[in-house]
Amino acid sequence: MTYNKPLPKINADTKEFWNGCKQHLLKIQKCGDCGFVRYPPSFICPRCHSTETEWIVAAGKGSVYSFTVNHVAFHPAFQEDLPYVVAVVQLEEGPHMLTNIVGCDLSEVRCDMPVEVAWEAITGEFSLPKFRPVL
Repeated sequence: MTYNKPLPKINADTKEFWNGCKQHLLKIQKCGDCGFVRYPPSFICPRCHSTETEWIVAAGKGSVYSFTVNHVAFHPAFQEDLPYVVAVVQLEEGPHMLTNIVGCDLSEVRCDMPVEVAWEAITGEFSLPKFRPVL
C-alpha cells in the first residue's frame, strides 16, 4: 500500500516521539527541573528554560479542547477523507495536541468530549496518534 499524504519530518527533537508512536506509545516530554509536561517536543523547557528533559508515556486520554470540520482539502491527498475533523486535544497530562478525531459521526464531536488515542499505522515507519470518543 502506498501512502500519498505528507509524512512527518523527523529531527533530533521529535525522534523519540515518533519512535514511541511506531510502538503505539504516546511519548511526551517532562522537564527534569520544574516538572512541566510539554508537547510538542523541544530541547528547552518553555517554562524554566532548562535543558534537563525526560520522556514519559502519556495515558493517551484527554478531551477535545477545540475542533473544526474540514470540508476543503488543503492538500490533494486528503480529498478522499472529506469531511474530516481536525482537533486540539488536551491530554490528561496537560499539553495540547493537534490531531484528528475518528470513530464517530462528525455531528457528535463537541468540546470537552472525552477521547482516547487510536493509532493509525500508515507505513512501516510511522503510526499516527488520532483520537476517538471514549465509550
